[in-house]
Amino acid sequence: MNKEEVTRRCVGCGEIRPRKELMRVVSFRGEIRPDETLSADGRGAYICKRKACLEKAIKRKGLERSFRRSVDGAVYDRLSEALEGFEE
Repeated sequence: MNKEEVTRRCVGCGEIRPRKELMRVVSFRGEIRPDETLSADGRGAYICKRKACLEKAIKRKGLERSFRRSVDGAVYDRLSEALEGFEE
């Protein structure tokens, strides 16, 4: 029996992709940060590992909608740095 692959929707481009291809961003106890383990406590949102998707998420306020709160620029800077390692 094949295990079904887990998918999530990117908050930037809106595409549904396998969870392993996305970066998880977590909001927990007032802090928003990237989640490298994909299993940290808190409310999670997913974004493709591409700068273009991060820019779309900023423009469309995808993280604000997912977390139901405002997200400051420092969080986006931190996410941009985390994406640097994934760019091809």
